[in-house]
Amino acid sequence: MPRPRRRIMNCNPSPQLFTPTLHRKHTVTQGGVARVLLGLGLGGSGAAAGGEPWPFAALAKLPSGVYKLEGEAVAASSSSGGGSSSGGGGTGAEQQAAVAAGAAVADRAALGFLLGHYAYERYKGSGSGVIARPGLRSAHVAALARGFVWARDLITTPAEDLGPQHLAAEAEALAAAHGAAFRVLQGDELLEHNYPAIHTVGRASHRWLPPLLATLEWSPPGAATGAGGEALPVLALVGKGVCFDTGGLDLKPAASMKNMKKDMGGAALVLALAHCVMAARLRCRLRVLVPAVENAVAGNAFRPLDGSVDRYAVGVANGNTDAEGRLILADALADALGRNCRVNPNQPPPTATPTAPTANFQLPDLLIDAATLTGAARVALGADLPAVFANDDDTWRALEAAAAVTGDPVWRLPLHAPYRKSLDSKVGRRFGCCSGVWGVGCGMWGLKVGGCGTRGSWLHIDTNAFNVGVAVGPGRPEGGEAQGLRALFAMLCARYGTAA
Repeated sequence: MPRPRRRIMNCNPSPQLFTPTLHRKHTVTQGGVARVLLGLGLGGSGAAAGGEPWPFAALAKLPSGVYKLEGEAVAASSSSGGGSSSGGGGTGAEQQAAVAAGAAVADRAALGFLLGHYAYERYKGSGSGVIARPGLRSAHVAALARGFVWARDLITTPAEDLGPQHLAAEAEALAAAHGAAFRVLQGDELLEHNYPAIHTVGRASHRWLPPLLATLEWSPPGAATGAGGEALPVLALVGKGVCFDTGGLDLKPAASMKNMKKDMGGAALVLALAHCVMAARLRCRLRVLVPAVENAVAGNAFRPLDGSVDRYAVGVANGNTDAEGRLILADALADALGRNCRVNPNQPPPTATPTAPTANFQLPDLLIDAATLTGAARVALGADLPAVFANDDDTWRALEAAAAVTGDPVWRLPLHAPYRKSLDSKVGRRFGCCSGVWGVGCGMWGLKVGGCGTRGSWLHIDTNAFNVGVAVGPGRPEGGEAQGLRALFAMLCARYGTAA
């Protein structure tokens, strides 16, 4: 049976308890559904102007038909808004606030309704969970819905059908859909172009799945500069793309390895976010970097405490091959920041030769990286709450506010300065990621020192990328998830605005 198409209209919040009513708009046969009550819980910002879309996902189970979502202030939210009030309906500002609040709930309802239809069905002979699209007034909702579906499908797909080359092909298709430039370097090309850490981690995978770095670059069409002719700010997104993680030679236990197809969840998140940014035509230049590898076991696999360098010529002595994510991220983060130093092996001790960025290189206004990086974050916060590290309080506060409005929670963890000492290496390199350090804070210091330094604003999202346990519910089936996508997109919309 095809999935029903329904129109959701005019969602209107109550100041206290928001319990919208769905009224069926055509003649109802005897015994049919005439009206539906949907309870969303207590009022306030969570149930009115913002909050989770998931309660609305239950609407996807209604019989096929055309419904109108009703509540208080229907007239205000369905009007075009603006102007002064008449007849005691409140001030113009109050009416506009009611319209905005109603529109926010309408968007929430539409997104929840769409994702209520989601199902991963690739191996059931019925496609890959494509959802119907009702008539949406918000392009942002459509972009988010497509981003969620795409990210979920990518994360849930088994590694046999989603290796590094498959992930790069998905990124290339995204670039083509939005008219973005695309480049991929793979195998020994990574060494030629100085991405040694990505190559080191992924070299043990068999010849059909070499490590790679996929890069996408985009500017809003017709808006290459700001209103005053200034260059648009650069938004850089970096996503960990470990398509399967055995743990390398420090092999994971079976229970821990079982679901490691999701270790590319950070890459899926930034690709979905990039889709939203480009679909909404945000006023920024976008760079997306996805280092994609399999952390496999073979005779040429990198070993614990092997001395190696990253793109910025930072020496790394990695004490556990299962801590590979920060290595591939370091190369991509260095690229995002224009850092490129080559080590001269013929001059002991090794010396680094910086390479100047290209002439049109511009440092990012904001750098966001996302990764399924540490089990410690899951121990600290559970599977449903992404950890965030930030070097900029203002940027964190903007994300925190967006998370509250969208009902998409994230939690900041500290970059505790004394943990920096745990990165000191004992084998003559500048720092090491040692096996005795499992704390998420030390991992972040590794990224901050090795890849990010202190340039500009930086956010790291440590995500579980999977719905399990209490996170599973209407609109959120067990499987891959773009955790933090709604909050990040809302923050970026507020930060950059849309192109004319």
